[in-house]
Amino acid sequence: MTAERIHILGTPVDNLTMQETLDIVDHAIENHEHIHHTVVNAGKIVSMHESAELKESVTEADLINVDGQAVVWVSRLFNTPLKERVAGIDLMERLVELAFRKKYRLFFFGAKEEVVNKLVAMYAEKYSPDIIAGYKNGYFKKAEERKIAEQIAGTNPNILFVAISSPVKENFLYQNKDLLRNVNLIMGVGGSFDVIAGYVKRAPVWMQKTGLEWLFRVYQEPRRMLKRYLVGNAKFVLLTIRYFFKRK
Repeated sequence: MTAERIHILGTPVDNLTMQETLDIVDHAIENHEHIHHTVVNAGKIVSMHESAELKESVTEADLINVDGQAVVWVSRLFNTPLKERVAGIDLMERLVELAFRKKYRLFFFGAKEEVVNKLVAMYAEKYSPDIIAGYKNGYFKKAEERKIAEQIAGTNPNILFVAISSPVKENFLYQNKDLLRNVNLIMGVGGSFDVIAGYVKRAPVWMQKTGLEWLFRVYQEPRRMLKRYLVGNAKFVLLTIRYFFKRK
């Protein structure tokens, strides 16, 4: 399957459903191919306009899903409607299930030691220890990145999940993808480990569908998230307005 790539606010994205994304990944693994996957949301698109390094790391990916509902709405505003939102955490959960069914192997990189430990134990119990190729917490120095990538590749996983904040995870995957070439799928999943392991609550479904997940995060961590989202959301609205009038 070939993804239909469109551009939203200057950012290339692939217009795919969740199932279409899963099919592309499954095909790549079965045919020993490599996919560098990433997702974008409102905050990341804003950051890409401010950081050339992040923009390159994202736009050079082989597969780009839209993780944020706000971006789905903007796609409709510009008459390039996306089929649906493909949230990274949901894709990860589906891929773990796929790995169990197809006997694929997974590497989990990121979060605190206790978080990734618990996550791996949960998946080993729910599915099978056989799907676990390895795991490592997300605390390291920049100088250690190449060695870590080599260690991950040495476990021969089919899929690598990287649960580290932006832009570190995007830049790590892009800058080390040569060492990870034999991993069929490399993808960033942000704070997914913390949510799945039960350390952080995810917003209710109705808030996910109405684009209010950011508000739920502010509710949970007001000091850390309030300024970030207020500024980020305002910049995204201004960026949308600029592109809207630019096309006139």
